[in-house]
Amino acid sequence: MDSLLDWCARHVRPAEGHALGLSMVSGDASFRRYYRLTGCSPGRVAVHAPPDKERNLEFTRVAGLLRAAGVHAPEVLAFEPIRGFLLLEDLGDSLLRGSLAADSVDRLYGLALDTLLDIQRAPVAGEGWALPPYSDALLRQEMGLFPEWFLQGLLCITPTPEESALIAGTFDALCASALAQPAVLVHRDYHSRNLMLLADGSLGVIDFQDAVQGPVTYDLVSLLRDCYVRWPPEQVRGWALAYARRAAAAGIMPGMPDAEFLRAFDLMGLQRHIKVLGIFARLWLRDGKPGYLNDLPLVIRYTLEVAAAHAETAGFAEWFRARVLPEAERHDWYLPA
Repeated sequence: MDSLLDWCARHVRPAEGHALGLSMVSGDASFRRYYRLTGCSPGRVAVHAPPDKERNLEFTRVAGLLRAAGVHAPEVLAFEPIRGFLLLEDLGDSLLRGSLAADSVDRLYGLALDTLLDIQRAPVAGEGWALPPYSDALLRQEMGLFPEWFLQGLLCITPTPEESALIAGTFDALCASALAQPAVLVHRDYHSRNLMLLADGSLGVIDFQDAVQGPVTYDLVSLLRDCYVRWPPEQVRGWALAYARRAAAAGIMPGMPDAEFLRAFDLMGLQRHIKVLGIFARLWLRDGKPGYLNDLPLVIRYTLEVAAAHAETAGFAEWFRARVLPEAERHDWYLPA
């Protein structure tokens, strides 16, 4: 990445006696590539995010919204839109996921929920632009990844007309619930691998370029029913209801009965997990990234548990358990979560 390094050198002065260099930090589920800029102080992260594939302008705009709201998103120090180069504040290497344990989760999720409250207080527009809505069309487009990539692509299941009607009816119910919720700034991938533990003990937030205006429970369920780690249902319920009360007190959402809030929380999570089944399958089949297959069993478990708990999705759960689960169990990646 000589061109990226040359570009960085126009914006960063090396420390005395050092030369600037790039050290690969990681790729991720997208086409972005992250590099630590060495030979300078303080540290910087250089990003190559192909502009035909990544939402770079949106990243810079949302970073500004979040930072203005008191959220520690990385500062964008330089941006070259044509080549998709960004120079960012370095938030370190400590993902929240690596520090989560039974004896630390209450404290760490407390930080994450405090941060989420700040995110949901943030404006959803800047000067001359606004975040797009989490529309009915977008919600359905996301869930459409499930029959395309998970059912047909990964499991070789072609739904019958009756099964397609059942799936469509489930999507109708999930969209109706999502669109009935108060709209806030939604990170859209708010979980333990996109939160950073910073040196001062606070949290940094990354990977927010797909933010939208959408349902108040979306980021909450993304965090509490994380696709990479599971917590006891009663603990999740307690966190969710405590957050609902805080959000109502902050004027982010109206107060509502616990059962009503938990239903909205559950159905929002089901929409997300149906989408994620399709995304994780696509990451393997299209992008050659097999690691996400190992996370499918937990997402399947969430899907079955939540769908079975609500009248409007119970038929989907019954069909999934009878028709889809046996095909998943034939694969090497399937281990009961």
